[in-house]
Parts: sequence; structure tokens; C-alpha cells
Amino acid sequence: MEQVILKIQNVECSYDSAKVLKDINFEVKSGDFVGIIGPNGSGKTTLLRSMSRTLKPRVGTVLLDGKDVFALDAKEVAKNLAVLSQTAAEPLMFTALEVVLMGRTPHLKWLQKEGKKDYAIVKNAMRTTNSWQIADRIFTELSSGEKQRVMIARALAQTPRVLLLDEPTTHLDINNQVEILNLIKDLSKKGKLTVIAVFHDLNLAAQYCDYLILLHLGKIESIGAPAAVLMPENIKHVYKMDVLAKKHPITGLPYLIPFSSLKPQSGQGFTVHLICGGGTGAPLMSNLLSHGYRVTAGVLSTLDTDHETAGYLNVPVVTDPPFSPANEAAHKTNLMLVKQADAVVLTDMQVGWGNIKNLRAAMSALKSGIPLVMIEDTPFKQRDFTGGEAERLLNSLKREGAITVGGLTEVILAVDKLKEAKASGKKTKKISKGTRAR
Repeated sequence: MEQVILKIQNVECSYDSAKVLKDINFEVKSGDFVGIIGPNGSGKTTLLRSMSRTLKPRVGTVLLDGKDVFALDAKEVAKNLAVLSQTAAEPLMFTALEVVLMGRTPHLKWLQKEGKKDYAIVKNAMRTTNSWQIADRIFTELSSGEKQRVMIARALAQTPRVLLLDEPTTHLDINNQVEILNLIKDLSKKGKLTVIAVFHDLNLAAQYCDYLILLHLGKIESIGAPAAVLMPENIKHVYKMDVLAKKHPITGLPYLIPFSSLKPQSGQGFTVHLICGGGTGAPLMSNLLSHGYRVTAGVLSTLDTDHETAGYLNVPVVTDPPFSPANEAAHKTNLMLVKQADAVVLTDMQVGWGNIKNLRAAMSALKSGIPLVMIEDTPFKQRDFTGGEAERLLNSLKREGAITVGGLTEVILAVDKLKEAKASGKKTKKISKGTRAR
């Protein structure tokens, strides 16, 4: 029987007079990989901060090996518990090796320099995270995936028993997401490292976590194995979203497909073509259908969540094999659907060399006089994995007259305006010229 290493007892946390967490109780055993999930504002990061000794609970205790973390010396806690936060400031003008060496600070006395043992631990941590080959490079010049591996190495250099992670795969492309999570999962099993991570992506959490904690309005809504927590009724109650829960064909673990609870309408008279990917198009498909629009999509990989959602909703889609650049035939078919549409919507998907042709398809819409609605909820730089080419194309779309919006509600409003303009015979370009939709 594994030892309980972390125990949360009756924890309540507040910011000023606003109560964020209420009556939180759970325990974590050595070697567990636990995911904390829930919508924005549910208290995920606050819970992580209370466990990391950053935010003291107003009520209750956080016990590390049976001892209150707020009664322990900060350096003693840091020897056993490491934190990888989204909001941590980037180390400036330090090499990757120097950044990882910072992880040894809790083990050093005042003004003590690192010794052979410390360097050996750091080297091992960097080799474990596949970052030793970039040890001499300046941290700020690294890619997002390289930076994340270095920061994990720094956490491992603390030789902790517990690792706390706040959305460890944010702003990473799919390859880096899988690589980072495979690494963390392997460490939790082989090294008996206890991992507690905040996840935004429910399907990623389901594939990697042993247990999930679902938060809702500051309370634990459900806790247990992924299959028990990710029930459609739980997701409906907490996220206000209908999902189809299925088993992964290889792992047997659950994964979710969002859909509209309203019966899809035929949408005759106004067609919206979606250029999407990575799950960014799934909510749009169901919402556009339920608002009476006809929807097409492409080019999508057969393993993409958007592709499966399109199949479930009977949305015509241009398909490409997974993990391969869009082939010329698929690209031409996508261009054909673009020209047949009354409006095109480009989501804030991540762009790599495999799907960059989709941005050129979006440009073809503007060149043909078809209005383009572009979601700009996530900065270009954070989703460009082409070394700047995708960002250049996205900026060109704005200059050429794309209507920029901030999210799902604004997309529907923008498409409604375009439909009204078409019905009244107005020129749709007058609605917006590279400006945010109102």
C-alpha cells in the first residue's frame, strides 16, 4: 500500500472577501498522477497555490508527510515539493544549464556554491528531460517545447517527491504536448514521483492521469478515475456543454466529443466553411448548426477531435491522413468548399507546417470576395510553430480585411451580420476591414 504523501483537509481559500475554495478534502499517495480540471474560475490554480505554500488557506491545512506545509521551513518544503507555474518570470540572459542549476538552491547553504554532486544531479535531470544538448544555449532563445523541458529539469533538480504543474502543455504543439506528458508520466511511475497537474484539455487529462479532481464553483464536484469523473452528466453540469463519452480504441481510456443538444438544422441558404483543428472547431460546428447554418470544414486529420465531431454531426469535411502535410488534392477540395461558402471562419488553431496550407485557403476566401471571420483569442506567436511564417500569413489576413473576433459568441454575431448583409444586398466587406467585430 502506497504512502499518503499529501493530504488536503477542509481547505478554504479567499482573495480579500471573495471565497474561491470551499471544503476541499482529498489525499494523494506516492507515485500518483492526479489531474485537477474544471472551467475557468473554478479554483484550479488557487488549489495548486495553496498546496505549493504560495497562498495560505483561510481555513484548513495542507499536510506534507503529515506536517503542515505552512509550519515547515520554506527550504525544507522546496526539497520535497517543486512547482512549475505558468506565471513564473522567464530567467533572462541565463543558459539552460544555469537555469536548471537554480533548482539546487534549496539544498545549498547561504553563499554556498554548487559542488560535483549538484552538477551530477543537474546533468541527470537534463538528460532525463532531453535538454542536455541545449545546456549552453540562452534560455530566452529556446523554443516553447525546449523551455518547458528545461523548466521541468529545474524542478527535477530539486529532487522533489511531489511535482505541482499548472497547465504544463499550454502553448505547446501536439508533438511537444505528448513528449512532455509522456516524460512526466514515466517519472511518476519509475521514479515514484507524485504529480499533481492542472489541465485545461479534458482528453489529455483522461489519457495521462490516474485520478481526476473536478472542481465547480470552488468545490469538488467529482473525484476518482477518469472514466468515473468524465461522465456526460458531470460535464453538462459543470461546463454547461453536451458531450459524447467514448472509449479510446487503443488505450481504452475515455475521451469526450462535444456536440449540440439541439437538433442540427438543415441550414439552407447560408453556408459557413470552418478552417479549424485541434478541437477548436467542435463547439463552433454544433453552435452554427443549431443557429440554422449549413457547415463544412477542412482540411482535418482523421485523428483530430474536430474531424470526429464533424462525422458525428454529419458536417461535410475535407480529410487528410494524420501527421502529414495537407496533400494537394485535399487542398484543392478545401479551396472548392471555400468558394462555395457564404462565409469562412478561421479558428485560433495551432499552425505548423502540416496545416499551413489552410491559412492559404483562408486567404483565397478574401481574394474571392468571401468574408473571413478570424478568431484572435490566442496571440499569433503562441500558436505559430513554423518559425514565423504562420504569423506572417495571419497578419496578412488581417490586412486584407479579415473580421477579427474574440470567441464563440462573437463568431455567431459576426456570421449573423454577414447573413443579414447578404439578404439585404449589402457588400459584406463594409461590415469590417481587418477590425474587431462589434
